[in-house]
Amino acid sequence: MQLAQLDLAPDMTPPVLKQDYRDAMARLAAAVNLITTDGPSGRAGFTATAVCSVTDDPPTLLVCLNRSASAHPAVIGNGILCINTLASDHQALSNLFGGKTPMAERFAAANWSTWATGAPVLEDAVASFDCRISQISSVGTHDILYCEVLALRRRASADGLVYFDRRYHGVSAAL
Repeated sequence: MQLAQLDLAPDMTPPVLKQDYRDAMARLAAAVNLITTDGPSGRAGFTATAVCSVTDDPPTLLVCLNRSASAHPAVIGNGILCINTLASDHQALSNLFGGKTPMAERFAAANWSTWATGAPVLEDAVASFDCRISQISSVGTHDILYCEVLALRRRASADGLVYFDRRYHGVSAAL
């Protein structure tokens, strides 16, 4: 696909500063997810908000993963992952998976099962998507993982967890 070229004078478009970008992105609410993997390259997991649907045919999600993240070698090496969408009472678990906590301690803090791929599935997640990585693109510091969903489960009555303005917020499932 060819992108249209904008004819902008270089002196008319100041660069977007990294901190300005980060501050603006903090105003974009996003679901909080644990991305988990297991296999020959090891068991690993991390917290991510950069997750979204790509298409429902075939069911595909994308996950953005920093190439410097400790989980990166295991996720890429295993080629599989599970996207576990967190409930409002999972803030502490999100912090464990988002910090420097050793992998074994992260996984010891919750109950897990496995499905089609063998990736850890969080037992009380709002939704879980067991996936095979079908494609990888690199942009800047991150890899964009296109993940084909092989199995899924959702809890109809669970409240969700979102991250907005650098804080957690619960989202009610009640109508």
